[in-house]
Amino acid sequence: MTPGRERPAPVRRDALRNRELLLAAARKAFAAQGLDARLDEIARRAGVGNATLYRHFPTRAALIDAVFRDALQGTVDAGEEARGAADAWAGLAGYLEAVFTVLAADRGVNDLMTTPIEGVTSLDAVHVHNYETIALLVGRAQRDGAMRPDVTVEDMLLNLATLGRSVPALAAVGPPHAWRRQLALFLDGLRAGTRPPSDLPAPALTAEQLAAVLLDLGPHRPA
Repeated sequence: MTPGRERPAPVRRDALRNRELLLAAARKAFAAQGLDARLDEIARRAGVGNATLYRHFPTRAALIDAVFRDALQGTVDAGEEARGAADAWAGLAGYLEAVFTVLAADRGVNDLMTTPIEGVTSLDAVHVHNYETIALLVGRAQRDGAMRPDVTVEDMLLNLATLGRSVPALAAVGPPHAWRRQLALFLDGLRAGTRPPSDLPAPALTAEQLAAVLLDLGPHRPA
């Protein structure tokens, strides 16, 4: 050991355990309630005090970053796979299905991907990668004649964010995989030429289900 330098103190086993308990509790809370879930409730579920939570995660953004880093990496991986697809349209459709599958399963990821949140360092890189993936696939699909030529990346991102915000509500009250129907309709609107419309992969909402979805899309009130 270099003279005059002390080794850093090892992380205590109970501190590591508390961190894992906090991450597990936060993951469940964010998935069910979104990113506005109460931090004191997360600490209570983890069996620790608020001071312990803030010692490990000084800000909400730091906790969000730690909880969702792996899930966000999955989005990057799906984008990389889509970029390598021989058929750009199939690559784009497959990428969006992979992203929306995660959005339907986890309200916290949905919040992350469809609203700006400052201080989540891993999210910034994902947004850049997502933009580049969409831009690449849209450009290729347009050159292939598979997508209407007047669609921009910004058109895509705005409509995808709007549709994405409805996914948790559709997953909660609609028919199974109701979001797939809406995504198929969106993609059909982007097609070029005279291709026949795709078969819609889920039944339409009933009037009662639509009312429940619209109610869920109102002001979010954390449980």
